[in-house]
Order: sequence, then C-alpha cells, then structure tokens
Amino acid sequence: MITDQAGRRGRLAWLDAIRGFAALAVVFEHVLSPLLPEIRFPFKETFEPGWYGVMVFFLVSGYIVPASLERRGDLRAFWISRAFRLYPMLGVCAVGVALLIAAGWDGLHPWWGSRPLSLTLGHLTMLQDLLYMPNTVNVMWTLSYEMAFYLLLGSMYTLGVNRASRTAALGFAVAAVLGAGVLPTKLLSYGDGTRMLTVTLTVVALVVVGTAMTLMGPLAVRRAGAVAAGGTVLVLLAVNQEYPGTWQGLLILATMFSGTVLYRAEQGEITWARAGWVLLVPAAGIWLTRDTPGLWLALVAAWLTFAVGMALRDRELPRVLPWLGLVSYSVYLLHPLLLKVVQMTWPEPLAVPLGARLVALVGLVGALLGISALTWRFVEAPAQRLGRRLVRGSSAAVPPRPAEDALRQG
Repeated sequence: MITDQAGRRGRLAWLDAIRGFAALAVVFEHVLSPLLPEIRFPFKETFEPGWYGVMVFFLVSGYIVPASLERRGDLRAFWISRAFRLYPMLGVCAVGVALLIAAGWDGLHPWWGSRPLSLTLGHLTMLQDLLYMPNTVNVMWTLSYEMAFYLLLGSMYTLGVNRASRTAALGFAVAAVLGAGVLPTKLLSYGDGTRMLTVTLTVVALVVVGTAMTLMGPLAVRRAGAVAAGGTVLVLLAVNQEYPGTWQGLLILATMFSGTVLYRAEQGEITWARAGWVLLVPAAGIWLTRDTPGLWLALVAAWLTFAVGMALRDRELPRVLPWLGLVSYSVYLLHPLLLKVVQMTWPEPLAVPLGARLVALVGLVGALLGISALTWRFVEAPAQRLGRRLVRGSSAAVPPRPAEDALRQG
C-alpha cells in the first residue's frame, strides 16, 4: 500500500526530474572556468546554462511551494517545513567552507572581517543578496529570492490575496520591464559598515517580527505583520539587490508566481486561457535580454523544459531522474566547494592537459553525486522527517482560527 506521502512523491516525479537536470546545468556552468576555460566564453555567448538551471528551479518552486501552503492551510507548518528543508544543508555548507579555510582557501570576502554581524544576520535570514552583501558561496544568491518568495507568500496568505498569483506574476514582469536601467541596485545598505548594519538590523527586525505577528494574535495584528514583512521584501527587491540586478530579480519573482499560475491551471482552479497570460513573463524576459542571446535562449529553454515536464507528468520516468531531483539541493550547494578544491589544486587550468581535466571532471561529478547521496540520507531526509513530525504536533496543538478559515478561501 502506498502512503499519501509516497503517492504525492510519485505524482511529482516529473518535478524532481527537471529539478535534477537543472542542478546539473548549474554545475556545468561553474565547471567551465576551472576545468574547461577554453570553451567558457564561446559556449556562454550562445547559451547560459546557469541562468537556464536557476530559472527551471524558480518555476518548480513557484509551482509546488504555494501548493504546499494552501494544501495544509497552516502558516506555522509552512515555515517549519521550509526551515527544515533549507537550513540543515546550509549548516553542512558552512562546515565545508570552514574546512576549505582550514585547508588554505582565502576566498572569503574581506567584509567577513570588518562586518561580521551584518553578514551573519544576512546569511541567517537568507536575505544577504537583497541586503547588497557578498554571498559566502556563489550559488547562495538564489536562496535570497526563494526566501523573498516565501515571505511574500506568507504575507499574501495572511492578507487573503494568495490566489492572486497571475496578478503578481504580471505585476513583477511589468515592474521588471519598466524598472530596467532605472531602479537603483544599492540604495539602502551600500556604504560603510555602520550603514549596512543599521539597514540589516532594521530589515531583520521588520521581517522576523512581522512574520511572527502573522502567526499569532487577532486578525488585525497578523495583517499588520504581513504588511511589514511583505512590504520590506518589496522595497529590497526594488532598490537594494546585489546580484544579478534589479530587473533580473523582479523577473525571477514573476517567474516563480508564473509557476503558481500553471499549478492552478493544471489543478483546474483557473482556465488555461487565463493562465496563458503568464506567457507575457518569458516575453518580458526575452525583451530585456534581447541583446544577450545566451540569456534569452536559456530563458526560453527553461520554460520549454517545464512545459515538457508537465506534458510528461503522468509518464513513468527512469528512477535515476527523480533521484537526481531528491539530491539536487545538496548538488547545488556543495558543488562550488568541490570546485574550490580543483581551483586550489590547478590554479592555471590551461597548463593542465585536457585529458587530465576531463578525467577530473568525471571524478568530480561522481564524488559530488556520492556526497550528495550521503547528505540526503543522513542530513536532508532526517531533517525533513523531523520537520513533518513537528508540523503534525503544531497542527494538533494549535486548532485553526475561524478567521484563518476565511482567509484560506482566498
């Protein structure tokens, strides 16, 4: 007999498959510089594998994350599950960085010495990229947009507008087009250490306290908390991003909400005709990247990959593909650390024979998949099981309020 959890996992195998494929695309992006620098620029001029991979990730998150919130109808459970999904591997990643430093890596940004409190708070909230801070590991920038999405979802749910996914998607796309080249990227926290710390403390207070308010008290208090947390995120998205830039960040949020719209159409909550409006989102992306073929082609490929995945969602897939999706978060976070080892070993890759580099590439991918399998088994899976137990305890201990029932109807 298949459990509900196993049944849901089986039905979502296509999502795991394309997520795993996207993770490998990001790995390929970052492999080019230390192992295949001779093809890096020619390849990226034609196709940006990293941009492709992260856009697939964002479509997948947009498709499934709001569904998990609305299915449970429990904001506490949502935050517990997200915390136990993301933070354990961030801890593993931090240990990996510490090991690299012990081995002689000197790649930490100097601000870790001069602004340790600001950067620590930024990384703990996963908002470092929206606070104009350097990422400890380069791929962590995407987590800031994931967190922004979660905070906006929680705020929209509390305010009862969580069903307005299409409006959010189109609104962010329009903002990206109109704001391209106009909105600043470092209005708030760029400057000396005191300024960054002041902005960081203010943002953390507004986001943390605002989110806590959405979980308790009367409806007016929860709505005030939603406005504080969600409004803070919108301000950061508009004027204070570090990487990749303001319009790109707004386009990312538009893409994530587009994934939600596609989920609603697939579930029959809205018609496909209404959902079709979100095709304006990739159209906006193509317009914004029209002078960079590698970017717009990667964007189109990401949407086509998601469309193919949806078309094959009822097909049985080779087991290795969903498995890659299961370990994709570990693959994504840990591969830069292994590549740092390669760079420390071969600081001048072109001086190394191509054959040796290709052998190293095969070995690196094998080691990465092996380590990721271990972290999935001994870190991610146990943490997620613990999160589910805490969710069940939280749901049993805190019965839904009548006001929350009304909000769930959207």
